[in-house]
Amino acid sequence: MSQHPPNLRNHKVEIDLWWITAALIAINVALFAWQVLNGMNISNPSPQDAIHWGADYAPLTFLAEPIRLFSSMFFHFGLVHLMLNMWALYIFGSVSEQLFGRAYFIVLYVCAGLMGSLLSGYVSIQDSYTLLEQGVVNPKLLPSVGAGASGAVMGLGAALTVLALLPQLPRQKFLLDGKTLVIVMALNLGMGFMISGINNAAHIGGMLMGAAMTLIWYIGQRSKHSNVVNSFAMLLAPLGCVAFYWYCHQLLAPIQPLWQELLSMMQRSLG
Repeated sequence: MSQHPPNLRNHKVEIDLWWITAALIAINVALFAWQVLNGMNISNPSPQDAIHWGADYAPLTFLAEPIRLFSSMFFHFGLVHLMLNMWALYIFGSVSEQLFGRAYFIVLYVCAGLMGSLLSGYVSIQDSYTLLEQGVVNPKLLPSVGAGASGAVMGLGAALTVLALLPQLPRQKFLLDGKTLVIVMALNLGMGFMISGINNAAHIGGMLMGAAMTLIWYIGQRSKHSNVVNSFAMLLAPLGCVAFYWYCHQLLAPIQPLWQELLSMMQRSLG
């Protein structure tokens, strides 16, 4: 993702104020280094490596290993992919963590990533329905391997964008440039539709979760019961992810034979 820092004023950003963001960046970089040291191609990891290290593949994720909805957030398809996402995480995360507070920030980040994975899975389910209806093998409709922190990062970007477009809160720590943020987010979405291989569903799913949690947080900040509202949002977001996962599972029956066959083919290719 290409990112430009939002126009922020008033506060010097120091690492002790956004150490959760710094820790997330360190974890992603350390995992990538470990994967490379264990033989993964640094610039173009194979689908086999991606699966081995926890990437999301809808048939595998929904039929056997739902943990991949989470683990896929910590795998990247090459050094460039990692660097772009970590730069974006620094830009958005260092500000979001201070604005929302650490607990809310963590829930927002994780749930945005999960919702990105879930929406990507939902799109794969719908594509498989279309594939069965057409009765002709269309490679574009087959599930693909996906991974990266993009969904979570786009959730943070959407959160800051929504906050920038709303009337400023009385004790808001940062002044956010709404115009710049809208342009940055629009460019990222636009690139996803123009460049092949980018998981637009994951980006959109993350953005929807980030925007929703920000709206609830904002309402809480405007009320006298911000702690109650924040707690409600931090409970509602994971429940929303669970509910969407359950809904996706209810759609699997007609395509399960197809996905079982795809899963068998993948397992044979992995040896």
